[in-house]
Amino acid sequence: MHVTINDRKRPRRRSAVQHSVKKRVREATYLAAEKASSYRTILRYCYIQHERMRQFLFAEEIHAHLQEDASFADYSLEELQQDLEQLVKWGNLSTQQETGKVNTVEEFKKKRFRYQCTPYTVEFERMMLRMEQQGDQFGGSLERSQFERLYQVLVRIDEIVRSNKEETDEECAQLWDDVMMYIRQITQNTSDYFAYIDSENANERMQTEAFLLYKDQFTTYLRDFIISLQRTALQIQDLLRTLDGNTMEAFFNRVIRHKRQVFRFEEEEQENPYLEYREKWGNLAAWFLGSSQYESEFDKLQERTNETIRRVTRTVQRLGERNQHFQSRRQDYLHLAEWFDSLPDINEAHKLSSVAFGVSHTKHLLADPALTEDIYTDVWQAPASVHETVPRIVNYGEKTKAGAVVEHREAKEQQLREHLQQRQREQEILEHYVQGNQIQLSDLTFVETPVRKLFLAWISKAMVQTDRRVKTEFGQDVKVHVHPESKTTLNSDDGELELPDVTFEFLEVGSGM
Repeated sequence: MHVTINDRKRPRRRSAVQHSVKKRVREATYLAAEKASSYRTILRYCYIQHERMRQFLFAEEIHAHLQEDASFADYSLEELQQDLEQLVKWGNLSTQQETGKVNTVEEFKKKRFRYQCTPYTVEFERMMLRMEQQGDQFGGSLERSQFERLYQVLVRIDEIVRSNKEETDEECAQLWDDVMMYIRQITQNTSDYFAYIDSENANERMQTEAFLLYKDQFTTYLRDFIISLQRTALQIQDLLRTLDGNTMEAFFNRVIRHKRQVFRFEEEEQENPYLEYREKWGNLAAWFLGSSQYESEFDKLQERTNETIRRVTRTVQRLGERNQHFQSRRQDYLHLAEWFDSLPDINEAHKLSSVAFGVSHTKHLLADPALTEDIYTDVWQAPASVHETVPRIVNYGEKTKAGAVVEHREAKEQQLREHLQQRQREQEILEHYVQGNQIQLSDLTFVETPVRKLFLAWISKAMVQTDRRVKTEFGQDVKVHVHPESKTTLNSDDGELELPDVTFEFLEVGSGM
């Protein structure tokens, strides 16, 4: 039976859900109660047996286990019964009366119970075990393989959606669970790891001399992660741009159909499961692509990794400077003195002095900040700056007055128009070089400087991609073929550049790799 959900309106929150969030969690009382040591030991044993597929335990079994601990040597079975009754009242244990081996009415009236952990208790104990193993520090890691695994699962989903590939509902549900598991692991591991790096303990260790022994290993770990992240995440972004909520509708319905086949006595009150799956998919896309209002978490992760690498570099530099400050330069000066002593005449000594100590009586010139944000602008292309020298006297002070905040709207619009016009000119010049669907560098005798910079940017981006594909500034997909055995020279206004011959192949939209 094919299930299609047509009602996609946002459901109102049920009052039961609101009530469950606001109510007091009685099941957590045992963690901070007066007899927490007894309660926690009892429930930890019940949890361990639950994980070993022994769901029901008698009080005698629990008491025998507690007697193995010296601190429970005087702990009687009656005290255990009282603690078990309290745990049942709090909802940590559920009871089932044992009637299979009853011989008399009196034995039946004694109500010999078997005890089972409730779901709350199981989750609490799992959480406590993780926290005990982790200690008081954050865990987490930067796993490169998780992005690759997520990409492989998304590729399989894309094949199912695009080609209507015959897969069972169970297989679709498994793929969906894998996607949610990988993105959850990526989010938790990365956030926990950076919280660990930013912790006070990690900062203190970075300031010690011992950190110099690990700085290469640490920076390599971060650098390998960022390279793998850029290589795989761009492919994930391309897939998510094509797999929107409407495209995934049939896939969601197959997942919903499989989930409904799971037998439970309780009837689930989910009003619109399709909307839930669509919102989760939208959150996944926003994590990698962002939105019109917010930056993507993927971009934030890249920036945070780069900032951590810069922080490590600055720390290593400061440690090195501190070592140099306390290090004796006696041997360096003796070597330099012997070098001067070995020279044949004073002219050679002057030459060595200019290299070792620099030019004497150097004038230092102060210039105002650059007037342009273009990193490719040369010094002689920038307009001259005017510096006003003020008197250096005690009583001198510049006059100040309140000024209004200038919006500069026209200047911003003018800069935007100039930028768009520049892009348009670059695109027109680029189209001039295209022959068929490709550009061969060896066939070009002269290229403009902006176009040469575009070519080099494409090559740089393609070298970190396994398929050597890049998306240009004009929205085109280009595959870069590098021919290292053949050399060519690009002539431009500002000089010549020798490099291996390269072919830029412009791909059709939707073509394979």
